[in-house]
Amino acid sequence: MLSLGRSWILARAVTSRSSANRARPDPRSNPSRTCAGSGRFNVPTSAEFVARVSGIPTMAKLPHQETADGLDAAFVGVPIDTGTSNRPGARFGPRQIRGESALLRPYNSGTRAAPYESMMVADIGDVNVNLYDLKDTCKRIRAAYRKILATGCIPLTMGGDHTISYPILQAVAEKRGPVGLVHVDAHADTGDVTLGEKIAHGTPFRRCVEEGLLDCKRVVQIGLRGTGYSADAYEWSRAQGFRVVQVEECWFKSLAPLMAEVRAQMGSGPVYLSFDIDALDPGFAPGTGTPEIAGLTPSQGLEIIRGCRGLNLVGCDLVEVSPPYDTTGNTALAGANLLFEMLCVLPKIKYY
Repeated sequence: MLSLGRSWILARAVTSRSSANRARPDPRSNPSRTCAGSGRFNVPTSAEFVARVSGIPTMAKLPHQETADGLDAAFVGVPIDTGTSNRPGARFGPRQIRGESALLRPYNSGTRAAPYESMMVADIGDVNVNLYDLKDTCKRIRAAYRKILATGCIPLTMGGDHTISYPILQAVAEKRGPVGLVHVDAHADTGDVTLGEKIAHGTPFRRCVEEGLLDCKRVVQIGLRGTGYSADAYEWSRAQGFRVVQVEECWFKSLAPLMAEVRAQMGSGPVYLSFDIDALDPGFAPGTGTPEIAGLTPSQGLEIIRGCRGLNLVGCDLVEVSPPYDTTGNTALAGANLLFEMLCVLPKIKYY
């Protein structure tokens, strides 16, 4: 069962009202909803006619619905930080990202993508996690994503700590087989055991390799940096066949050439995109649990995601936004924009 963390009665009211508006448009409601095909697709409300601060927060002010039925893509929250090893707070990430996403508009002026003219998209709320039991939470996440994927919907996930990528990829691989992975992060997240536990935010991709969820020749990790527990902290990743792009290879340059190589590496097979907000330099995104200095810039983050256009993306996540350390809201704002950019590179998206 997915919930926005608010009264289900209010959520049902919003769903019913938005459905009614689509069926019988009120000319007084929102004259800015002029996207081609807007009678067939959800279009966010415009701040020209509806105040950004009004209403129940949903991702990009899209309608909320309880399931992924009838959707091409869905924003989903997974509010956990039980797997974090340092600063907590990522459980509040989905809520804050939704709040900051009120600044998003329906068109991408940089790429001329028009996602709401070509795909049915909604916010389907949060997975009902168990904050007291991480293993049980992983089971709940896997079960929820099985249901989402069974509808043919592509999930765009708001974390939550990076543990969530493991059960999501379990569900994705059940449907798609081993997938390629574009992993953007300050950390490799390929640890084996942390304080005796095999499931944590620093271990998801080792678990994925062990279970055969990844096509290891189609895995790239971008932005890795910081101190390590050995001289070559990324030796394990390379031994599996991953391409490792340390942040030093990214400094002071455009990443468009790199992403051309990544597209060739990924080919036409299914690909999952996982973006940890700590990939960005903490000067831009301080609100995260394990910050590392000298990271990627926001523009490089955009280049990476926009460089995924043309890939067979079957799911994406944006993780590790921790609002208690995000006093300006800039980290959540960056996360909201990166999620919108992910939507804009999904298959079937219309471009002008």
